[in-house]
Amino acid sequence: MIRMRTVTKRYQRGGQVLTVLDQLDLDVPQGDFVALMGPSGSGKSTILNLVGGLDLPDAGRIDVAGADITAMSEAQLPAWRARHVGFVFQAFNLVPVLTALENVLLPLQLQPLSRAQRRQQAEFALEIVGLKDRMDHRPKQLSGGQEQRVAIARAIATDPDLVLADEPTGDLDRESANAVMGLLRRLNAELKKTLVVVTHDAVAAEHARRVLHLDKGVLAREELNPSPGQAAPAAGRAAR
Repeated sequence: MIRMRTVTKRYQRGGQVLTVLDQLDLDVPQGDFVALMGPSGSGKSTILNLVGGLDLPDAGRIDVAGADITAMSEAQLPAWRARHVGFVFQAFNLVPVLTALENVLLPLQLQPLSRAQRRQQAEFALEIVGLKDRMDHRPKQLSGGQEQRVAIARAIATDPDLVLADEPTGDLDRESANAVMGLLRRLNAELKKTLVVVTHDAVAAEHARRVLHLDKGVLAREELNPSPGQAAPAAGRAAR
């Protein structure tokens, strides 16, 4: 699903050039569930931005879902992202004046679907995360865990190949965080989604199959989780 080869990314800060990724090689097979960990500035979120086509490397090649995205133009990338990638963010990024259903419908506006088909897919995504009975609620009427589950529903509504999550449990209490990670694990196990999650939370990382530790822009070590996470509740009984 993801193949990064000798990828380098630098940023200009003041008068200094900061190398965030230094000739990084990374492979994520289809159907994998990877957690990226490391100190701030180690390149975790930069990897998500590059793999999701939100940014471009200074050197190297990145293939995602069979396409060399480093060779795509700025005009080609939005349509590619809409088809292949779903994003989940720490701050949820829900539109406060829209209902849960309307928030999930947003990425579907780019799809060649009828209005009825869009609604059907959005409702199905909310059902997967256990919130179909809350689809008419606005974000302020939901708990933090529920808001994140709406964000996950929005990420999977287009049936993407790849889900990228940047600190998805950072603003949640432990119970809600465990439930959200359990939900992501079920998306991987049951819907066969490939997941890459950035986290500082070692407990959350235990839900992944592999934990990759980054340090100063390179992969420092890899850990395998033979039995990721604990038994998770059914989707309809996830985080409250």
